[in-house]
Amino acid sequence: MKLKNHLKATKLYGLGGMCMMALLVVFVACKQQKPTSFTTYVDPFIGTDGHGHVFMGANVPFGLVQLGPTQMTDGWDWCSGYHYSDSTIVGFGHMHLSGTGIGDLGDISLMPVMGDVKLAKGSLPDQKSGLYSFFSHEKETARPGYYAVHLDRFGIDVELTATKRVGFHSYTFPKSTENPAVVIDLERGIGWDKPTEAFIKMENDTTISGYRYSTGWAKDQRIYFTAVFSQPIKKFTILDTVRMSTTQKSEMRSVFGKVDFDKNLSAPLLVKVALSPVSIENAAMNLKAELPHNDFDKVVADADAAWNEQLGKIEVEMPNESDRKLFYTSLYHTMIAPSVFADVNGDYRGADREIHHDKSFNNYTTFSLWDTYRAAHPLMTIIHPEMVEDIGKTMLNIYKQQGKLPVWHLMGNETDCMVGNPGIPVLADLILKGYKVDEELAFEAMKKSATLDDRGMNWLKQYGYIPYDKEKTYETVAKGLEYALADWAAAKIAERLGKVEDAKYFNQRSKSYQKYFDKKTQFMRGLSATGVFREPFNPFHSVHMEDDYTEGNAWQYTWLVPHDVPGLINLFGGEQAFVAKLDSLFVAKGNMGEKASNDITGLIGQYAHGNEPSHHITYLYPYIGQPYKTAEKVRYILSELYHNKRDGLSGNEDVGQMSAWYILSSLGFYQVAPAGGVYVFGSPLVNKATIKVKDGKTFTVIAKNNSKENIYIQSAKLNGKEYTKSFIKFDNIAAGGTLEFEMGNKPSKTFGVAKNDRP
Repeated sequence: MKLKNHLKATKLYGLGGMCMMALLVVFVACKQQKPTSFTTYVDPFIGTDGHGHVFMGANVPFGLVQLGPTQMTDGWDWCSGYHYSDSTIVGFGHMHLSGTGIGDLGDISLMPVMGDVKLAKGSLPDQKSGLYSFFSHEKETARPGYYAVHLDRFGIDVELTATKRVGFHSYTFPKSTENPAVVIDLERGIGWDKPTEAFIKMENDTTISGYRYSTGWAKDQRIYFTAVFSQPIKKFTILDTVRMSTTQKSEMRSVFGKVDFDKNLSAPLLVKVALSPVSIENAAMNLKAELPHNDFDKVVADADAAWNEQLGKIEVEMPNESDRKLFYTSLYHTMIAPSVFADVNGDYRGADREIHHDKSFNNYTTFSLWDTYRAAHPLMTIIHPEMVEDIGKTMLNIYKQQGKLPVWHLMGNETDCMVGNPGIPVLADLILKGYKVDEELAFEAMKKSATLDDRGMNWLKQYGYIPYDKEKTYETVAKGLEYALADWAAAKIAERLGKVEDAKYFNQRSKSYQKYFDKKTQFMRGLSATGVFREPFNPFHSVHMEDDYTEGNAWQYTWLVPHDVPGLINLFGGEQAFVAKLDSLFVAKGNMGEKASNDITGLIGQYAHGNEPSHHITYLYPYIGQPYKTAEKVRYILSELYHNKRDGLSGNEDVGQMSAWYILSSLGFYQVAPAGGVYVFGSPLVNKATIKVKDGKTFTVIAKNNSKENIYIQSAKLNGKEYTKSFIKFDNIAAGGTLEFEMGNKPSKTFGVAKNDRP
């Protein structure tokens, strides 16, 4: 209709009218320039190969739903359920992790099929032995908020999109003598995930509902769903691996539902699957609120718009399109989690397993805090001010419900994964940056979490450190260093609240890192209850989960004192000895042994960029007045350990941390101390970045004369005034303004060198 009207108008106006119309079109085009589509620079396939473990599928920023393919292969590189090397799909699950080192979720999986199929996992290469289908990457598409693939076995085209709490499927079936059907799989999960109870029911001729309880990494997972089909259901069959039933509902541990439809569907079959952590009724409510229509293309467009809004919080000019693609893909990776874990009415399942109601905030889950306190949360405080206070309130609610701050929280469950008290610096950081939470309750939570008797803290209180011959679960050096930095963060809040004795206590404990330092070898080492360092000692050696370090060795952990770098320098005997040791880290070569953690990747000497404990180390040089060395190493990492390829990450993405390092470093700064907002300069990769910060303000970074050769900061200006310091504070960024760097190809002899200009 529009095309016909346009042709009529052309005939009516004639040549003169066409010229006028052309001028009008040009004027309108100049007046209303099309906004930048940031999603076109995102490649979700980056990190799906190698050890990146990133999520593949359709979602919106920080959504409960991560809808995507789950493959039949088990293994460490399939923690997200997908690895690019695989060519099988066993279903499309609604919840996935991104970048973790442990597999879980995969809940509520749907698989479109033709005719009768076996429910078993099956075996390669016989597709008929199970539910799975082969697929080709040539017939696979992914972009933010959208995923599509062709299932070779059945000839079915699958398209996926999502809202925050609803997964939306579109299945185009081939014409066939066999019935099109959808299998709802409530048995299979990813990695450690195993079902404990499942329920499925046919509500009416278009609606199936149910729930899945499971145990795995998170021990008590509960997710409820409502699935609405666009076509009437011809037959609904409930099955498990040994029996079949045509009853309307079933409750057992392993459940499959097979939904059959009439042959030769005239249009794609649409399926809307809403999730809730609370109830089936709430899932239906979420569906009604977020997706009351069947316009698949509109949901795709809405998801794209949601991603564009979030990605547009940082608008960059980069040296080339490849770098720009890496930047926005990295930014995309930082927004998959934390995940909303509440219904549209404010109901959520708490860490106490009870149902709570609070519409005043968004409750979240998926807190990989040991990873993300280092860069992902410091980035969040800059670009997601609308979320930060909700994150803080979520953490305090978790404290009230489980008696301590979260360590690694998943699906409302405390997994206690990794070491330290990483929730403390995250909470302290947002308080020190001026975000509003209940500060008295926050400090109460910090104090209680830091003085429990579990996870080695009983020995810390007794000895002032954690003796390796007392702590049965190893990793004593890593635990002690992580506790020290968390104690420092707690001390900062105690000081802020005027709690003198508490501040004194935690400041003293924050110095406990000194106990592990062996001045003779100049390494952090395991210490016995009698004060003797563990022997034999090899600083290169690593035994996963059975030595003094967590996913690392002495070379990597000796630097984990981000809260007191001057104190660490003093332990070495001064700046000269410190920098000599730091330089040697990046060239040291040695054998870690056969039992070293798989996480120790992205090596430059013994610096391991593929794992989080190393992430701050390159930014230590400005503390001794040598920022040029940080520039050299940061630029090397940005160019050599991040790639615009499927295996473009040097290690696990770790729920946004690996990518957050890239974002902050590309902007030219990185937060070393885990709380308080001191961002240390490195070497900006961007030529220009406009960052949307608090209260509608913008902060602009400009790198003049920037290039692959000109990596050294020569001078800087902040809001037009000369700025000689090698760091910037959060308050300067949040206030808005402009930071200008003048870049050059040789180290500056003056910038950031004076002691008053160091962090």
